[in-house]
Amino acid sequence: MPKRIVIGISGASGVIYGVRIVDLLKKMDLETHLIISESGKKNIAIETDYQVEEVQKMASSVYQNIEVGAKIASGSFLTDGMVVAPCTIKTLSGIANSYSENLIVRAADVTLKEKRKLVLMVRETPLHKGHLDLMRRAADMGAHIVPPIPSFYHMPQTIDDIINQSVGKVLDYLDIDHDLFKRWEGA
Repeated sequence: MPKRIVIGISGASGVIYGVRIVDLLKKMDLETHLIISESGKKNIAIETDYQVEEVQKMASSVYQNIEVGAKIASGSFLTDGMVVAPCTIKTLSGIANSYSENLIVRAADVTLKEKRKLVLMVRETPLHKGHLDLMRRAADMGAHIVPPIPSFYHMPQTIDDIINQSVGKVLDYLDIDHDLFKRWEGA
C-alpha cells in the first residue's frame, strides 16, 4: 500500500507549506487526506495565487473541518502519519489538550493515540511561555514540532528554496524520499 498521509491546513500565516506538501505528495502519487480550516481557506486567498478549489483538487480526499465523524477521525483508518501545516496556536492548544472540537484536532488526536507520526509546523513569533508549554505538551504526547525555520547552509536563492527546505524536513520525518534541498555534507 502506498503511503497515506493526512494534511491539515489551519489559519496561521504560511499556508504555502501545507499547499506545497499536498502538491508534492500528489506528484509522488501518494494518498492524501486534506482538511482546511475556514481561516486556512481565507489565508490561501490572501497569501497565495491558489484558489481553495485548486488545492482541494490536489488531494485524494477532502473533508470539511466540522466533519468530526469522518473516516480519518478513527484509529481504524490506517495512515502513515499526519501533518498540520501551518499549525495555529489554537490548533496546537486543541491537540495538546486533547480538545477535539474540529476534524484537524480530532485527526491529530487519533494520530497520537495510535502512535503514528504527527508533524506540527507551528507558526507564531515571538513565542511566550504558554506557547512553549503547549509545544512541550504536544511533544511529550509524541508530536514532532517542526516550525518552518529556514536554514541557510544550502544557499537558498528563492523563497521556494526556503519553503522546500522546511517541507523537506517534514518529508524526512515521514520517511518520504525527496530532493527538495541540498543536504549538509560537512565543512
